[in-house]
Amino acid sequence: MPRKVSEKESKLNLSQKIKESETAISMSLGIIVLVLVGALIYRYFRNINVNKKNGVEETPEKIEESQTVATPEEKNLPQKYLVQEGDTLWKISEKFYGYGYNWVDIAKANKIQNPNQIEKGEELEIPDVPVRKPVAQKSNIKTIEGDTYQVVKGDTLWEISVRAYQDGFRWVEIAKANKLANPNLIHPGNVLIIPR
Repeated sequence: MPRKVSEKESKLNLSQKIKESETAISMSLGIIVLVLVGALIYRYFRNINVNKKNGVEETPEKIEESQTVATPEEKNLPQKYLVQEGDTLWKISEKFYGYGYNWVDIAKANKIQNPNQIEKGEELEIPDVPVRKPVAQKSNIKTIEGDTYQVVKGDTLWEISVRAYQDGFRWVEIAKANKLANPNLIHPGNVLIIPR
Protein backbone atom coordinates (compact mmCIF):
# COMPACT_ATOMS: atom_id res chain seq x y z
CA MET A 1 0.00 0.00 0.00
CA PRO A 2 1.47 3.38 -1.01
CA ARG A 3 2.55 5.69 1.75
CA LYS A 4 0.28 8.67 2.33
CA VAL A 5 2.08 12.01 1.81
CA SER A 6 1.50 14.50 4.59
CA GLU A 7 0.42 18.04 3.90
CA LYS A 8 3.76 19.31 5.21
CA GLU A 9 5.71 17.05 2.81
CA SER A 10 3.60 18.15 -0.17
CA LYS A 11 4.25 21.83 0.65
CA LEU A 12 7.99 21.11 0.85
CA ASN A 13 7.92 19.33 -2.53
CA LEU A 14 6.02 22.23 -4.06
CA SER A 15 8.43 24.84 -2.69
CA GLN A 16 11.41 22.82 -4.02
CA LYS A 17 9.85 22.69 -7.48
CA ILE A 18 9.22 26.46 -7.41
CA LYS A 19 12.84 27.13 -6.38
CA GLU A 20 14.11 24.93 -9.21
CA SER A 21 11.87 26.78 -11.68
CA GLU A 22 13.05 30.17 -10.39
CA THR A 23 16.65 29.22 -11.08
CA ALA A 24 15.87 28.19 -14.64
CA ILE A 25 13.82 31.34 -15.28
CA SER A 26 16.57 33.56 -13.83
CA MET A 27 19.19 31.90 -16.03
CA SER A 28 17.02 32.31 -19.12
CA LEU A 29 16.35 35.99 -18.42
CA GLY A 30 20.05 36.58 -17.75
CA ILE A 31 20.98 35.06 -21.12
CA ILE A 32 18.36 37.18 -22.91
CA VAL A 33 19.71 40.36 -21.27
CA LEU A 34 23.28 39.48 -22.28
CA VAL A 35 22.23 38.84 -25.89
CA LEU A 36 20.35 42.17 -26.05
CA VAL A 37 23.24 44.13 -24.57
CA GLY A 38 25.62 42.46 -27.02
CA ALA A 39 23.35 43.33 -29.94
CA LEU A 40 23.13 46.97 -28.84
CA ILE A 41 26.91 47.25 -28.50
CA TYR A 42 27.39 45.65 -31.92
CA ARG A 43 24.87 48.02 -33.52
CA TYR A 44 26.47 51.05 -31.88
CA PHE A 45 29.94 50.24 -33.18
CA ARG A 46 28.60 49.24 -36.60
CA ASN A 47 26.90 52.66 -36.96
CA ILE A 48 30.13 54.44 -36.00
CA ASN A 49 32.01 52.50 -38.69
CA VAL A 50 29.32 53.22 -41.32
CA ASN A 51 29.46 56.96 -40.53
CA LYS A 52 33.26 56.95 -40.74
CA LYS A 53 33.10 55.23 -44.14
CA ASN A 54 30.60 57.84 -45.39
CA GLY A 55 32.89 60.64 -44.18
CA VAL A 56 30.42 61.99 -41.65
CA GLU A 57 31.59 63.07 -38.22
CA GLU A 58 28.74 63.40 -35.76
CA THR A 59 28.41 65.84 -32.90
CA PRO A 60 25.55 65.99 -30.43
CA GLU A 61 22.24 67.45 -31.46
CA LYS A 62 21.65 71.00 -30.34
CA ILE A 63 18.53 73.10 -29.96
CA GLU A 64 18.75 76.42 -31.74
CA GLU A 65 16.53 79.40 -32.20
CA SER A 66 15.37 79.74 -35.77
CA GLN A 67 12.91 81.70 -37.86
CA THR A 68 12.35 79.01 -40.53
CA VAL A 69 8.90 77.99 -39.30
CA ALA A 70 5.91 80.09 -38.31
CA THR A 71 7.26 83.08 -36.43
CA PRO A 72 5.58 84.58 -33.38
CA GLU A 73 4.68 87.64 -35.47
CA GLU A 74 2.71 85.41 -37.90
CA LYS A 75 0.83 83.88 -34.97
CA ASN A 76 0.01 87.32 -33.45
CA LEU A 77 1.86 86.64 -30.23
CA PRO A 78 1.68 87.20 -27.35
CA GLN A 79 -1.82 85.88 -26.78
CA LYS A 80 -3.84 83.86 -24.30
CA TYR A 81 -4.69 80.17 -24.76
CA LEU A 82 -7.30 78.10 -22.94
CA VAL A 83 -5.97 74.60 -22.17
CA GLN A 84 -8.02 71.83 -23.84
CA GLU A 85 -8.50 68.19 -22.83
CA GLY A 86 -5.32 66.21 -23.63
CA ASP A 87 -3.09 69.28 -24.05
CA THR A 88 0.53 69.28 -22.96
CA LEU A 89 2.94 72.19 -23.04
CA TRP A 90 4.74 70.41 -25.89
CA LYS A 91 1.53 70.18 -27.97
CA ILE A 92 0.63 73.79 -27.26
CA SER A 93 4.13 74.86 -28.28
CA GLU A 94 3.82 72.90 -31.55
CA LYS A 95 0.48 74.62 -32.23
CA PHE A 96 1.92 78.15 -31.87
CA TYR A 97 5.59 77.78 -32.83
CA GLY A 98 5.65 74.75 -35.12
CA TYR A 99 7.96 72.89 -32.72
CA GLY A 100 7.50 71.64 -29.18
CA TYR A 101 10.74 73.04 -27.80
CA ASN A 102 9.18 76.39 -26.88
CA TRP A 103 7.28 74.64 -24.07
CA VAL A 104 10.06 75.96 -21.83
CA ASP A 105 9.17 79.55 -22.74
CA ILE A 106 5.45 78.91 -22.11
CA ALA A 107 6.24 77.37 -18.71
CA LYS A 108 8.49 80.32 -17.80
CA ALA A 109 5.97 82.97 -18.92
CA ASN A 110 3.26 81.31 -16.82
CA LYS A 111 5.50 80.50 -13.84
CA ILE A 112 4.65 76.79 -14.15
CA GLN A 113 6.79 74.80 -11.74
CA ASN A 114 5.64 71.35 -12.87
CA PRO A 115 5.12 71.31 -16.67
CA ASN A 116 3.32 67.96 -16.41
CA GLN A 117 0.49 69.53 -14.44
CA ILE A 118 -1.65 71.79 -16.56
CA GLU A 119 -5.40 71.52 -16.34
CA LYS A 120 -8.25 71.82 -18.81
CA GLY A 121 -9.68 75.35 -18.72
CA GLU A 122 -6.45 76.91 -17.41
CA GLU A 123 -5.51 80.10 -19.25
CA LEU A 124 -1.91 80.34 -20.45
CA GLU A 125 0.01 83.23 -21.91
CA ILE A 126 1.78 82.32 -25.14
CA PRO A 127 4.86 84.58 -25.18
CA ASP A 128 6.34 86.42 -28.14
CA VAL A 129 9.70 84.60 -28.32
CA PRO A 130 11.87 83.24 -31.16
CA VAL A 131 11.04 79.75 -32.39
CA ARG A 132 13.31 77.01 -31.05
CA LYS A 133 14.01 74.00 -33.22
CA PRO A 134 16.51 71.15 -33.16
CA VAL A 135 19.35 71.25 -35.62
CA ALA A 136 21.77 68.36 -35.82
CA GLN A 137 25.28 69.72 -36.01
CA LYS A 138 27.43 67.70 -38.38
CA SER A 139 30.67 68.56 -40.06
CA ASN A 140 31.75 67.29 -43.49
CA ILE A 141 28.17 66.49 -44.41
CA LYS A 142 26.89 66.63 -47.96
CA THR A 143 23.56 68.45 -48.12
CA ILE A 144 20.78 67.17 -50.35
CA GLU A 145 19.66 69.87 -52.77
CA GLY A 146 17.41 68.04 -55.27
CA ASP A 147 13.88 66.68 -55.19
CA THR A 148 15.08 63.05 -55.09
CA TYR A 149 17.78 61.14 -53.26
CA GLN A 150 19.26 57.68 -53.81
CA VAL A 151 19.73 55.81 -50.53
CA VAL A 152 23.22 54.52 -49.70
CA LYS A 153 24.21 51.92 -47.11
CA GLY A 154 23.88 53.24 -43.56
CA ASP A 155 21.32 55.97 -44.36
CA THR A 156 18.33 56.62 -42.11
CA LEU A 157 15.36 58.89 -42.78
CA TRP A 158 16.50 61.08 -39.90
CA GLU A 159 19.93 61.64 -41.45
CA ILE A 160 18.45 62.20 -44.91
CA SER A 161 16.05 64.76 -43.41
CA VAL A 162 18.92 66.56 -41.65
CA ARG A 163 20.85 66.71 -44.93
CA ALA A 164 17.83 67.83 -46.95
CA TYR A 165 16.17 70.25 -44.51
CA GLN A 166 18.69 70.71 -41.66
CA ASP A 167 15.88 69.35 -39.48
CA GLY A 168 15.72 65.67 -38.54
CA PHE A 169 12.11 65.87 -37.40
CA ARG A 170 10.96 66.38 -41.00
CA TRP A 171 11.70 62.70 -41.78
CA VAL A 172 7.94 62.21 -41.48
CA GLU A 173 7.41 64.30 -44.64
CA ILE A 174 9.80 62.06 -46.57
CA ALA A 175 8.09 58.92 -45.26
CA LYS A 176 4.64 60.23 -46.29
CA ALA A 177 5.77 61.41 -49.73
CA ASN A 178 7.25 57.97 -50.42
CA LYS A 179 4.35 56.03 -48.83
CA LEU A 180 6.74 54.09 -46.61
CA ALA A 181 4.84 51.52 -44.53
CA ASN A 182 7.87 51.04 -42.28
CA PRO A 183 10.14 54.11 -42.19
CA ASN A 184 12.91 52.04 -40.60
CA LEU A 185 13.20 49.96 -43.78
CA ILE A 186 14.98 51.83 -46.52
CA HIS A 187 17.45 50.04 -48.73
CA PRO A 188 20.54 51.11 -50.68
CA GLY A 189 19.50 51.98 -54.21
CA ASN A 190 15.99 53.16 -53.27
CA VAL A 191 15.21 56.55 -54.79
CA LEU A 192 13.27 58.73 -52.38
CA ILE A 193 11.20 61.80 -53.21
CA ILE A 194 12.32 64.79 -51.14
CA PRO A 195 9.32 67.13 -50.85
CA ARG A 196 10.22 70.81 -51.15
